[in-house]
Amino acid sequence: MSDTPKPSPPAKSGGAEQVGAVSVGQGSLPQETGRKTVALALGSGGARGYAHIGAIEVLSERGYDIVAISGCSMGALIGGVHAAGKLQAYKDWVTGLGQFDVLKLLDLTLNSVGAIRGEKVFSVVREMLGDTRIEDLPLAYTAVATDLLSHKEIWFQEGPLDQAIRASIAIPGLITPVVMNGRVLVDGALLNPLPIMPTISAHADLVFAVNLSGEDDAGRRIPDAAFHPVTDDSELDEWVGKVRDKASRWFDWDVLKSFGGWRDNGVPDKAGTPEEKLEEEMRDQAEQKPAARQDPWAETGTINWEKLGIGKFDIMNLTIETMQSALVQYKLAGYPPDLLVNVPKNSCRTYDYHKAPELIQIGRERMHAALDRFEKNRSSSGPLSL
Repeated sequence: MSDTPKPSPPAKSGGAEQVGAVSVGQGSLPQETGRKTVALALGSGGARGYAHIGAIEVLSERGYDIVAISGCSMGALIGGVHAAGKLQAYKDWVTGLGQFDVLKLLDLTLNSVGAIRGEKVFSVVREMLGDTRIEDLPLAYTAVATDLLSHKEIWFQEGPLDQAIRASIAIPGLITPVVMNGRVLVDGALLNPLPIMPTISAHADLVFAVNLSGEDDAGRRIPDAAFHPVTDDSELDEWVGKVRDKASRWFDWDVLKSFGGWRDNGVPDKAGTPEEKLEEEMRDQAEQKPAARQDPWAETGTINWEKLGIGKFDIMNLTIETMQSALVQYKLAGYPPDLLVNVPKNSCRTYDYHKAPELIQIGRERMHAALDRFEKNRSSSGPLSL
């Protein structure tokens, strides 16, 4: 913090504060290329954010110039590395990560405000980005975070790119918050999981948005069986044992299981997402107690959470996902984009970061399908969602 230039006083805008807000840069103005210019809003959604990579690739391939990007959480990360010209390097890295690789990148902490420091993962991103500053990017960029003290959105439009991204991805209870200039900053998705508003001033031909909280699609769930198992079981067992010893008194073991999809015995959990497990349990209980359908208030049920493999962190994540899904609908109603791409929220578990190749492909497929409809109708009024 000490070597970071203090940004200018924040300017209030639409209930948000802009850190070092700057005028729209040259990258946000329509270019003389004959190509349509796009201001792109990238939503939050954990590992589903890898779909943003595929969406950006398709836009470029089909002749659209991205002149502005706003994002929060994974949207801020993917948008930032693209703006810095490092998207291919980032893609090469994440597509090479296996399940065990992701687990080894977790730097668990005994800090009560966050189970993961995030430094191991973010050191790689920081090395890719170097000393890049937002105002030096070739396009307009906004990373959205949330200030827990002022209860407001914070828009980063100036300053070190890596710090803006780190603040935007600080998931409450999981990744430790960022303290900056008197603010306590966490994931921007708490208030704005699909930040369309920062793109409005870009003067682009079109505003596109990629929402990672789309309705469930039974055909798009990525099966765990599609991934190669860990080959060195002894190494895995030893590592998991060490981490569990360290985390046994804290929240961290819940986090470890959620990230890796592992049961307590080190066996991969292939039973599905926490939502799917709970839905199946509810169906089973309804079949066993048909009277409950006639009088649902007759008695309260119980669930063996351990048997289902659902822990405190899974419940917290379900809570955040529910909140974000509702917020997305409000944001879309207030600022409808010209084109909306929906990535199903059940494509994978939120922390399946070892599934980058498949999620990138989903992003490609969804963007192709949305653009096909958009270009066929020759209309830019109202969202066309796929």
